[in-house]
Amino acid sequence: MKHKPIYVEIPIHAKMDELWHATQNPKLHEQWDVRFSSITYLPKEEGKPQLFSYKTKIGFGIEIAGWGKSVGSHHAENDSRTSSLHFGTDQKISIIREGRGYWKYIPKEDGSITFLTQYNYEPSFGRIGSLIDHYIFRPLIGWGTALSFDVLKRWLEKEESPASQFLRFFSIWILSFFFMFLWMYHGLIPKLLFMHPDEVTMITNTIPLTFEQGKWIVYIAGILELAFGFLWLFYRNKKQLFTFQIIIFPLLTLGAVIAEPGYLIQPFNPLTFNMSLFVLSVIGFLLSKNVPTAKSCKRTR
Repeated sequence: MKHKPIYVEIPIHAKMDELWHATQNPKLHEQWDVRFSSITYLPKEEGKPQLFSYKTKIGFGIEIAGWGKSVGSHHAENDSRTSSLHFGTDQKISIIREGRGYWKYIPKEDGSITFLTQYNYEPSFGRIGSLIDHYIFRPLIGWGTALSFDVLKRWLEKEESPASQFLRFFSIWILSFFFMFLWMYHGLIPKLLFMHPDEVTMITNTIPLTFEQGKWIVYIAGILELAFGFLWLFYRNKKQLFTFQIIIFPLLTLGAVIAEPGYLIQPFNPLTFNMSLFVLSVIGFLLSKNVPTAKSCKRTR
């Protein structure tokens, strides 16, 4: 199977020396690049490539350790620079066996720098490894590269630390997965699959409908909740979804209390439950401004 190189490109408004330092200094590089947990330069010999080691934590106490060789160039006539890389790992659990790539720094007339990378590698585990790499790992590491480039751009242009950017990014996605599960569960379990009587009663106590008519309303509501749950996974503008919830949760609470005031004395009642979700929505709304994204990068030549 032919392995397509990973390509990522982004314009960065910064001074060349600042960008070079942020990408070539290992202690700075490991801060913004989500692909690495740590990068350590080894003692450099005169006239030879810079050797380094890296580690990547993949969860559950497991980490991948690898090696690399880097050669930087500073001598292009237009002040563009290139850094070539040879990397690999001897750990058998790694999907990456060995690869090569480069970074390029190309100054533009508008004062920005086009920062780009292209790299490729040979996957491990034979044909099975090639399939896993092609459909899962390669798209994932390409996405991680693009996300990291956007974090670097925001760091140099807006002076927001990579740590705070990643905290906001992962907080938003944790909340997104939580609300996706929440809406889909409440649409599927008590409405579509089991049609809990209390769901119907809340409708018929508020609107003059028969029990059978109320069941159809609950059925439609379940479908809408499932659809809204899917939105949390695929819709890009999470701020709009948080805004909708900030409006809808107080209304749902009011509707439930009007339908049956007795709910207020029950454990985990609509007041405490929906207000908790309201507060989480407000937190998500406040965090959802200027979240780093891989979509700001160009992914093909």
